[in-house]
Amino acid sequence: MTESLTEWAYLFDRGEDFQSYRRFGAHEEGPGRWRFLVWAPNAAGVAIVGDFSAWQPQPLAPLGATGCWQGVLNAAAGQLYKVQVTAADGSVATKIDPFGFAFEKKPGTAAKLSGPPQHDWQDAAWQAQARRRMGQPQPQNIYELHLGSFKRHADGGYLTYREAIRAVIPYVRKMGYTHIELMPLMEHPLDASWGYQLMGYFAPTSRFGSPADFLAFVDAAHQAGLGVIMDWVPGHFIRNADALATFDGTATFEYQDPHRADNVRWGTWNFDLGKTQVQSFLISSAIFWLVHCHLDGLRVDAVSNMLYMDYDAGKEQDRNRDGGRENLEGRAFLERLNGVVQATKPEAQMIAEESSAYPQVTAPLQDGGLGFSAKWNMGWMNDTLRYFAMDPYARRDHIDLLTFSFVYMHDERFILPFSHDEVVHGKKSLMHKMPGDRYNQFANLRVMFVWLMTHPGKKLLFMGGEWGQFLEWRDWSALEWVDLNDPLNAAMQVFTRTLNKLYVKTPSLWIDDQTPAGITVTIGSENDVLSFIRHGLSPEDDLVVVMNLLPEERQHFAVPVPQAGTYTVLLNTESQHFGGTWVRLQRTLHSRDKPAYGQPATVDVVLPAMGALLIAPKP
Repeated sequence: MTESLTEWAYLFDRGEDFQSYRRFGAHEEGPGRWRFLVWAPNAAGVAIVGDFSAWQPQPLAPLGATGCWQGVLNAAAGQLYKVQVTAADGSVATKIDPFGFAFEKKPGTAAKLSGPPQHDWQDAAWQAQARRRMGQPQPQNIYELHLGSFKRHADGGYLTYREAIRAVIPYVRKMGYTHIELMPLMEHPLDASWGYQLMGYFAPTSRFGSPADFLAFVDAAHQAGLGVIMDWVPGHFIRNADALATFDGTATFEYQDPHRADNVRWGTWNFDLGKTQVQSFLISSAIFWLVHCHLDGLRVDAVSNMLYMDYDAGKEQDRNRDGGRENLEGRAFLERLNGVVQATKPEAQMIAEESSAYPQVTAPLQDGGLGFSAKWNMGWMNDTLRYFAMDPYARRDHIDLLTFSFVYMHDERFILPFSHDEVVHGKKSLMHKMPGDRYNQFANLRVMFVWLMTHPGKKLLFMGGEWGQFLEWRDWSALEWVDLNDPLNAAMQVFTRTLNKLYVKTPSLWIDDQTPAGITVTIGSENDVLSFIRHGLSPEDDLVVVMNLLPEERQHFAVPVPQAGTYTVLLNTESQHFGGTWVRLQRTLHSRDKPAYGQPATVDVVLPAMGALLIAPKP
């Protein structure tokens, strides 16, 4: 065993052990016998303390010249432990196990003796389907969720992972979403960090139950036909003295240069992404969640912070060895991360939360790209929210906030996000951003959601937006489900569900998000109307989108259509069913041989005030 551990430790040291969680940390060797393996290359000594030893140190031995320490101790599953590190200067610190699979509930930070969580998986059909669909166009409409505030018990207590199986999964499926994206569920000490300041890179948080309970949630989602994505944070970690910071008494996981290590903006430490052992550690974390926990993808947080030397406050003048802004180690790490994931689980999604115009984020590695599967389109999101927050009569000189996206919409494989970051910290909820009285706010929100669902790119909406919750998100309490007693909120929820389901069953909205052949913009900057055509595999699949961005009804409005024939109005945002005022709807439209905006024909419609129509050829 010691010889094989030495071999694996050398691979870890070279940055080539991408399943290091199978060997590092604590693993049961037999009844009451646990083997520990800890990386602490500059420590003078390492011991394990736990309730199995009355918290008295049990020394580990150096594992040759690997920088690792190992030993076998008598203990029982579920007992608590930490790592005691004696630094070269003789100082002693008690640390968490970086490879711990389970931790005690906050405020404690001790790990529990627990091997990798086990589960009797029943999602073989889902996994096989994911492999078959790999590389094929698919609809993707993601429901972003913070588990701690989706719902809570009457006493304010959290839902457990098991309770979320019953409370979250049926709701998300009923609403017509294809995926759940969970904000980070890796172990973290502070609720207010929303999980983005981590300590446990291999442990689902104990707030909501056991690691096995988390696996049960993922399995249940798959059996319900829902993919599961989780936010993952490889760029930085918490400063807490008992976590990864100066783990062996020196800069172990973080940069040795304090200036580079210090993440001023978030009050954390930056991982040294150029260190081979850190690469083994972080890539192993990604593989753990994707392979062992069966996640369908990781949304990689704060990619810009890993790509730029000058991204953080106070580092505006920082440059790399070539004089450029790019963090060369960060880019190399991301390339390697995506390469390993593609080789290990090629059907998994790696999604970049990247807020700059960094080129080729989703281009293949062999073409000089970073190799991500998709990128959040932050520019589209910011421009869209800025436009729709304006008074409608002030918008007419700013339609470029919407149409500019047509210039770059195929530059990357984009996800269009209305995320949690846009509905918190005084930014107001999506509903509250909308101008006008309550009725007009809902009308604007419905049109904005049509823009989201018909624009090229995959979709993401943060919880509560689907029914127009007015209060901005609060992580310390549940969503305002009482809103649904209001007829306008209830109708908004019906609208979102209808639009979601229409998106999934309309291939023209997702089969070609990546090329100019998938969209023709017809009316782009006139009369406060925006109209375009989404194309499918055949002319019969075309979908015509027309949005009236003023609160004025347009009689006999000529909408350009791609061929002569009979058309059907699939959706009218001003239907009374959705909270609008229209009781009688236009259903069937007959084209006129009147060319307009490069199209051979038009259909005559009554364009609803602050409304949108989706029009399709009649079979």
